[in-house]
Amino acid sequence: MTGHGVRARAAVVVALVVGFVSWLLWHLVTGDGNLVPRPSWLAAVLLAGMAAFVVGFAWPVRAYLAGRSTQRLDPLRAARVVVLAQAATLTGAAATGWYAGQLAVVASDLSLVANADRMWRLAILVGAGVVLCLAGLVGQHWCRVDPPSDD
Repeated sequence: MTGHGVRARAAVVVALVVGFVSWLLWHLVTGDGNLVPRPSWLAAVLLAGMAAFVVGFAWPVRAYLAGRSTQRLDPLRAARVVVLAQAATLTGAAATGWYAGQLAVVASDLSLVANADRMWRLAILVGAGVVLCLAGLVGQHWCRVDPPSDD
């Protein structure tokens, strides 16, 4: 696919904006003595699973474009893979920001024993969001077709 797709800079902006909103929201919620809810491990598994799907769907497109595949590639399928990779980039960035905002709130009060457990879970979720974002960026890169040169 031609074009640049979702750039890393846009993903960073999404992560920062969502992270700030998340931090503000959870800062307000925890101001009354409430705790940030204990995050689920399932969320990290789902984010990592989505990253694996993106890479798995982009791999055949990469192989075809590199000339290592003899099978015909449907252009519509390739376009769908690019859109999937773009969505994964933005979803990963948003998840990273969402969980990073919560992590910042939890890390600001480690005197609570409950926050220590939440901190590690949230750190893993931030990492899983980054993995999904990177998988989307890699998937886009693998599906990129450079425009022909007019030499």
